Amino acid sequence: MTNDENEAVDAFERLGLTSYEAKVFIALHRLGSGTARDVASVTDVPRSQVYSVAESLEDRGLLEVQQASPIRYRPVSLEEAQQTLEERFDRERERAFDYVGSVRKEATTEETQEDIWTVRSRERVDDRVVDLLSQATSKIVIGTRLPELFTESIERTLEEQAAAGVSVLTVSRNDEIWERIDAIDGVEIETPPAYREGDQRSGRIVIVDDDGILLSVIDDDGSETAIWSSGSLFASVLIQLIEASDAMRGGSE
Repeated sequence: MTNDENEAVDAFERLGLTSYEAKVFIALHRLGSGTARDVASVTDVPRSQVYSVAESLEDRGLLEVQQASPIRYRPVSLEEAQQTLEERFDRERERAFDYVGSVRKEATTEETQEDIWTVRSRERVDDRVVDLLSQATSKIVIGTRLPELFTESIERTLEEQAAAGVSVLTVSRNDEIWERIDAIDGVEIETPPAYREGDQRSGRIVIVDDDGILLSVIDDDGSETAIWSSGSLFASVLIQLIEASDAMRGGSE
């Protein structure tokens, strides 16, 4: 098989078909229709196995059987097959998650749930930042030195929160970020303390309502890793320490 066909078979397996089912289904689309002998001639599925595989595909609604001698098989259209597999996937997904939801229990021990979470990859950090910003009800502080970390979705969320009456402060010394913030009503911007000027590893800092925080760093390969916490004692204490540190350093400069 070609690499493309191998990838297609792998994809069908991830959708719930067996390797033989995927190969027979593909073979029948290549042939248009055919007997077990025809299918076996264009794929590595043994002829003796084609019959049972075809029966399984018929049960799945992916092919039709012509009662002739010898028996012939014809695949359903690609559109019908796609709809059938999508509906099956949706049913299995609902069954799986309904079960997990029915057995999930809230913590009953005295141990507290872990408050600190790690997020890796820039896209996932972007999503987490937007989620935290969206939860703010009174105050947002967000800082970054890199304009690529100040995404359009973050910018849009800050604008929406400022319009809703949330106090929004951006901290950056990057000229591009300053220009973008100047265009947003209700969002203030400040330059970070001078002692942070040489920092080349920091990514972003987000503080929300004094009990939500995200801190990220840029790794050597350019990827981003963040820790975050929300609604926790850890977040509240860390925010207080950061604000106290900035106040002390600012007062000494």
